[in-house]
Amino acid sequence: MSELSNFKNTQEIIKKHNFSIQKKYGQNFLIDEHVLNKIIAAAELSKDDYVIEIGPGIGTMTERMAPECRHVTAIEIDKELIPILSETLSGFDNVDIINEDVLKVDLNKLIAERNDNKPVKVVANLPYYITTPIIMSLLENKIPIDTITVMVQKEVADRMMVGPGTKDYGALSLAVQYYAKPYIVANVPMNCFIPRPNVASAVIRLTCHKEPPVTVKDEKLMFNLIRASFNQRRKTLINGISNFSGLSYTKEQVAMALNSIGLSENIRGEALDLEKFAKLSDALLET
Repeated sequence: MSELSNFKNTQEIIKKHNFSIQKKYGQNFLIDEHVLNKIIAAAELSKDDYVIEIGPGIGTMTERMAPECRHVTAIEIDKELIPILSETLSGFDNVDIINEDVLKVDLNKLIAERNDNKPVKVVANLPYYITTPIIMSLLENKIPIDTITVMVQKEVADRMMVGPGTKDYGALSLAVQYYAKPYIVANVPMNCFIPRPNVASAVIRLTCHKEPPVTVKDEKLMFNLIRASFNQRRKTLINGISNFSGLSYTKEQVAMALNSIGLSENIRGEALDLEKFAKLSDALLET
C-alpha cells in the first residue's frame, strides 16, 4: 500500500512542511488508492522502463512507480514541493527530480542522454489549466514516447476519444488521434483529490503510433486546415478555410478540392475524419 495515497497522510506531510496548495499551479493531490492502482496498471511498467512523471506533487505516484521500473525522472514546477519530494522519495536511488516547467525542458535531449533515445513512458496528474499544451507538446515534438498515461479533466479525455459528428469532436480529437491511440482507463470523481477540483476527471492512456494512421504530403497544412475548420464550427469548410488567416486558399480552390475527393461544398469540418482531412490537404496542394 502507498504511504501517501490517503487523506490523513497527505494532510500530515503538507502540514509538516507548512506547504500551501497553489491554485496557480492547478494542484490537486490524489488521495485514492484504488485510482492510483488503476493508473499504475494502465501504465504497464516493467523493470526496463524509463518513466518521465510530470507534476509529481508530494510523490504519491512516484513512490508507487519507482519499484516497478528502472528509473523515474519527476518534473515539478513548484519549488516549494522539492523539499517534500526529497523526503518522501529519499528511499529510492532510481528517482531524480527536476524543478522546472516541463514545457521548458528539452525532453529529446534528456531522453538521448539518459535513455539512449529509446522510448520512455510518461505518467502524469496534469494541471487542468495547461493539459492540452503539455500533451500536444509531447506529441508534436517527436519525443520518443511509448505511452502517455495521464489524469485529465473528463471533458478533455472525452474530446480526445470521439469521432466525427459528435459535439465534442474537434481539433484536439484529430491531433491526438493522428499521433496516438486514446483509451479512457477510468473516470475519477472529485472526492478522490485534495483539494477537490470543480470538475470530474478521467485517466486516459495514449499509445503513441509508430507510424501515423494516415499518409499526408504536408502535415503542417493538414493541421492548419483542421484548425480553420473548427475555428468557427458553424461555418462550412469552404468559408472556414478561405477566411482563416493562416491559409491563402480561395473559396473556388477549396470547392475544387472538395469536389475532387467526392465531398459536398456545404460540408462542415465536424463531418470529416482524419483520412478525409489528409485527402483534402493533398488535394489543395494540387490546386
